[in-house]
Amino acid sequence: MSAARQPETTPTRPRATTLRQRLAELRGPSVAPHPLDARALAALAANPGCKRRALLDGAGVDKGVLATALGSPAPFGQSQFAFMRGNAFEAKVKADGGAELLRLLYERLGGGAEAPAGDAATPDLSAAGPEGRAARTALALREATAAGGWALLDHPMLALEVAGSPAYLEPDAVVVHPDGRWTVVEIKSFPMIDASADPSKVGAAARQAAVYVLALERVAAVTEGAEVGHRVLLVCPKDFSNLPTASVVDVRKQRAVTRRQLTRLTRVEDIAAGLPEGTTFDPACPPEELDAAVAAVPPAYAPECLAACELAFHCRARSRAEGAVETLGRGVRGELGGLTTVAGVLAAAAGKEGDPADPTVAALRRAAALRAEALESAEALRAGVLENASVLRAGADAPEGAAACR
Repeated sequence: MSAARQPETTPTRPRATTLRQRLAELRGPSVAPHPLDARALAALAANPGCKRRALLDGAGVDKGVLATALGSPAPFGQSQFAFMRGNAFEAKVKADGGAELLRLLYERLGGGAEAPAGDAATPDLSAAGPEGRAARTALALREATAAGGWALLDHPMLALEVAGSPAYLEPDAVVVHPDGRWTVVEIKSFPMIDASADPSKVGAAARQAAVYVLALERVAAVTEGAEVGHRVLLVCPKDFSNLPTASVVDVRKQRAVTRRQLTRLTRVEDIAAGLPEGTTFDPACPPEELDAAVAAVPPAYAPECLAACELAFHCRARSRAEGAVETLGRGVRGELGGLTTVAGVLAAAAGKEGDPADPTVAALRRAAALRAEALESAEALRAGVLENASVLRAGADAPEGAAACR
């Protein structure tokens, strides 16, 4: 009698690791995610080819802490005094239910609606966690739009997908108009002197506001009667006082550029899939392991990164050590074509490497020849000047009698 046939067992397959788990492993088991704010997102959109920043920001890695652990701390950041001054000014602008803020907005962007008479709605946006706050904000926006009145949302939470990972953003305020328009309000502590502010600071604020506009458009797309305004209200101290004033900034150009750049970002899971097993950016790890982990993610360094990324000084040091032409700027990198290192550029200019038919190589060799010719002429001129000076000096040192004989 044959033995009973045992039922075949199907081998169990390991459950795929979710993206959230993978990003938590990259941060470290006990490291809380660092929020991705609009300022960082605007800087990320300005350099979409940097997979290193896309992964670190998407994983919620604190790049400032990581840079310090690597021995290249970023020597910039907002001072505590400036932070406190900004908070005090924002509280002044939003006092009394945002009456002053709504007055400024109506003066600049009121349109045909009636002025807010102190009865603007200020919905409660508190909820558990960023996901809950984002959902509560979306509900408040829909309710305020359906009500057809003025509403002021103080520090709403907005969600925006960045490289396949959600980012939660918190603008200073969003105002809902009676006609269904939503306006982003940016409150800054830098002064507006004679109705004009520092162009570089206004540009940075416009790029941040453009990110908020993109996030609001996701909610407006599923809200009947809603429209996101492309003009934002920038509120600043007037002249040298602490009194608020405002101006309107059109962010259509910044919005279009940011949207295009964000679509070019490589998805975070694709970048993470190419990393070696066990890679982590936990600042508690030894510097050697952290350096290897950071080196495993390709960067796109440029000198402009120094003003926007906490890890830029580490990337610059590695770029200089490798002799990469990116260290000299994106413009230089674009002019040099296939030449990627400074050593390769010098060798091509000296005629030791490179195809003479390559226009870049030919231009480098022509520039090197002109430089050599200029140096030769300068050396000849210098020799002539020295010779004339020695003759004049010899004449001045000669005895009076010898000079008279001559």
